[in-house]
Amino acid sequence: MRTETGSAPASGALGAKFHHTRALSEALVRPLSDADATIQSMDDASPAKWHLAHTSWFFETFVLRDHVPGYALHDERWPFLFNSYYEAEGQRYARPRRGMLSRPSLAEVLAYRAHVDAALIDALPDLPEVAQALVLLGCNHEQQHQELLLTDILHHFSVNPLEPAVWRGAPKVPVAMPGPIGWIEGQAGLVQLGVDSSDSTFSFDCEGPRHQALLTPHAIADRTVTNGEWAAFVADGGYRDPRHWLSDGWSWVQKEGIEAPLYWRQEGGAWTRFGLDGRRPVDPAAPVTHVSFFEADAYASWAGVRLPSEFEWEAAASAFDPESGNQLDAASPVEPRPSAGGPAFFGDVWEWTGSAFRPYPGFKAAEGAVGEYNGKFMSGQFVLRGSSCATPRGHSRPSYRNFFYPHQRWQFTGVRLAKDL
Repeated sequence: MRTETGSAPASGALGAKFHHTRALSEALVRPLSDADATIQSMDDASPAKWHLAHTSWFFETFVLRDHVPGYALHDERWPFLFNSYYEAEGQRYARPRRGMLSRPSLAEVLAYRAHVDAALIDALPDLPEVAQALVLLGCNHEQQHQELLLTDILHHFSVNPLEPAVWRGAPKVPVAMPGPIGWIEGQAGLVQLGVDSSDSTFSFDCEGPRHQALLTPHAIADRTVTNGEWAAFVADGGYRDPRHWLSDGWSWVQKEGIEAPLYWRQEGGAWTRFGLDGRRPVDPAAPVTHVSFFEADAYASWAGVRLPSEFEWEAAASAFDPESGNQLDAASPVEPRPSAGGPAFFGDVWEWTGSAFRPYPGFKAAEGAVGEYNGKFMSGQFVLRGSSCATPRGHSRPSYRNFFYPHQRWQFTGVRLAKDL
């Protein structure tokens, strides 16, 4: 459902989605201690405990407080702690200091979740349609935080010299390297893209309105770039040659001393990577991940091609099932896996495009605080398409627009190439 229009689903289906979503979040933090769930390793990442509380604050604020007569806040002090960026909801605790919140404890946050869950399930059958639409938005919002929760935990644990594993990983079975990249000829001319306002299925406001885009003759790769191919870029001096880099990217590489994807380390002449299952050898057949837009663009330049536009990507991916591929089904040490065959536009890694995150023609943010969800971030960020191994299955679709700043790479981000014909 669109965030600003459309009809809400039946409360039975919505209740099931709410229950499943809330249960998965708690399963993801089950291996964590209170200390694990409290730490914050960088400004971009938030403590696991904060994710659990913030997603509960969303339901409590926009559904229970605003649409359930007589509802009393679980703790009137907590909105200040767990509001993220909603200016309309007043002052909030500084994002870079979330790791200082040793209290409330993890147990108290889980009790808060139980309180919100019970109140919402009790109220759901009688909620007006606008409130049910907000519940659906809240479920999709929490699914986004489930992916962030996993990638933030990974970053938190990566800075611990012990490099602890969150989950024990399965034994690795060697897989043959895929053949050379093949090319899918893309649509050319005027194409219709984005979400139509009459579509009754869920989408975020930034995915519409539906509009025309002009595509010139092009081709898009039939798979993403692998670790083995990226290792060749590294070995060829890709991180030391300014010819391949945008000016801002080259400045970033030099300032930060970037030499390889995030979590890679060379040991005894071989590359290893750190994951949710600890440090393991890099699998050369698996999709490369944890690379920034700057790195993706430099690799494409080195390969003599380019990144696809988000419109080229959507036109190609619309023929494929967004619920297919390697995506999040249960709490486990997710990671990109070698291709099982086929273009695999969904799963494994989010794919950088060369498109800036800007509004479509006719875009209007929703009224009220929820209108701050996407619109105000349409500056300085680039669009990624698809889904990753940490994206809850069923969350994405061909029109989905993920977005991050060009230097960020702690998400499961990867690269699909394109070229002009």
